[in-house]
Amino acid sequence: MVELRKIVLAEDNANDAELTLTALRENRLTNEVILVRDGAEALDYLYGRNRFAGRRDGDPALVVLDLKMPKVDGIEVLRQVKSDPALKHIPVVILTSSREEQDLVRSYDLGVNAYVVKPVAFAEFVDAVRTLGGFWAVVNQPPPAR
Repeated sequence: MVELRKIVLAEDNANDAELTLTALRENRLTNEVILVRDGAEALDYLYGRNRFAGRRDGDPALVVLDLKMPKVDGIEVLRQVKSDPALKHIPVVILTSSREEQDLVRSYDLGVNAYVVKPVAFAEFVDAVRTLGGFWAVVNQPPPAR
């Protein structure tokens, strides 16, 4: 049996994190979701540092990043991931409330795989995350686990 790779969700807003987790569950995704509350924790997970030291579960199937996070913002996490030969193959999706063109352009310049603006309405938010999770965790064929 193939072990499902994890999804990393980097979201500092507790309400948005819970909504995202609920939407993923409603899509019946069985991938474990690792919730980190800032960009520094996201990088710690990806590099196996600090509280994630010694993890042996390989690279995640997907990293979902908010842009506006404490310590290290989503743009910097994206920059580090996509500039590291060991991590650049991991799909990264920005899930943000930012509609600023400069954030969108900068994200794609750095190699983001998708940029999704969080809808304001709850039902639309759940639908957006359900679609996102279904595509990246089920439909998309990721590179082999490393």
